[in-house]
Amino acid sequence: MSRRFDVIVLGAGAAGLFCAIEAGKRGRRVAVLERSERPGKKILISGGGRCNFTNIYCTPENFLSSNPHFAKSALARFTPGDFIALVEKHRIAYHEKTLGQLFCDGSAQQIVGLLEAECQAAGVQAFTSQKVTEVTKGAEFVVRAEGEEFVAKALVVATGGLSVPKMGATGFGYELARQFGLKIQATRPALVPLVLQRKEQRQYCDLAGVSAEVMASANRAAFREKMLITHRGLSGPAILQVSSYWERGKPVVLDLAPDRVITRAVQDAKYRNLPEVVAAFQGSLPRRFAERWVELHEPESFSNASLEEFEQVVHSWSLVPADTEGYEKAEVTAGGVDTNELSSKTMESQKVAGLFFIGEVVDVTGHLGGFNFQWAWASGAAAGRAV
Repeated sequence: MSRRFDVIVLGAGAAGLFCAIEAGKRGRRVAVLERSERPGKKILISGGGRCNFTNIYCTPENFLSSNPHFAKSALARFTPGDFIALVEKHRIAYHEKTLGQLFCDGSAQQIVGLLEAECQAAGVQAFTSQKVTEVTKGAEFVVRAEGEEFVAKALVVATGGLSVPKMGATGFGYELARQFGLKIQATRPALVPLVLQRKEQRQYCDLAGVSAEVMASANRAAFREKMLITHRGLSGPAILQVSSYWERGKPVVLDLAPDRVITRAVQDAKYRNLPEVVAAFQGSLPRRFAERWVELHEPESFSNASLEEFEQVVHSWSLVPADTEGYEKAEVTAGGVDTNELSSKTMESQKVAGLFFIGEVVDVTGHLGGFNFQWAWASGAAAGRAV
């Protein structure tokens, strides 16, 4: 027997649940199908379990896409302030950590609870442990899951990307897009730690756990935040940010002392020697890292010209990573359903009436710091108000 609805949403993550809420508020009969045993699993592990649910400084410039203008409309029509109002309505205490990032004081479960409560109030029906086996379209969409059939005029795909497969991530949304003739921009892990080449691993990875503030750049993007040395390479916010822009075989350039002239103190010292060079990094690099880095990049001499060359390397240390840590460690997936296939106002397919794509499955990827949640809320709202 078929279950009939106005809207079927595939995926009970941030975007899917928010879309369902907005559609339900408009009197639509909404079914949310989730393959996992409970909604919002990825929300629960986000932000170290506290959910970085938005960023107060969100702008379209905080997103990567093959069409940088695509996200503007949805982001303008559902703002961080709109989601904050909802958080306050549910009396969830929150705080700003750094750079506009908002986190729950308690736990990410509060955000899942907010979404579940809003779904209930809007009459949304959620069906968990539903593995979709087939989607077809005649006059309406027919979605077959194990032992169930769901029928609706509108189908919203909010199945996420390939990141964190242990949370149930699959490429199902991309397969569905292809089935209906939509183009896909090549996918890749984003906001992901980088793996160094063997030589650099041997040189630096015994310093795992050491961190420093750097300016990391790749492909014309630059981020000034903390970098962390890991057992296999580099991580920390600066590296995660730049990883979304990094292209295989190309360098990542690190400024180890942003806005500082390291060698000035050496030039002014009574004795110019390596201990003075190491000491000059105080306040920029932890001592162990400074000693190792100086040992591997010794200036040719202590003449002013040689120290100037050394200074340049300090601010433009070029490394070619071997790889990323892959989808297992990636926070998001870059690439996805081509934005040229969708309406920027409603997220509806230009080719297939009633078919919508929202959230991470779309080729819109936010920077680290709550931006991907804001895209989930904004794209979900755009589709939920249109279905």
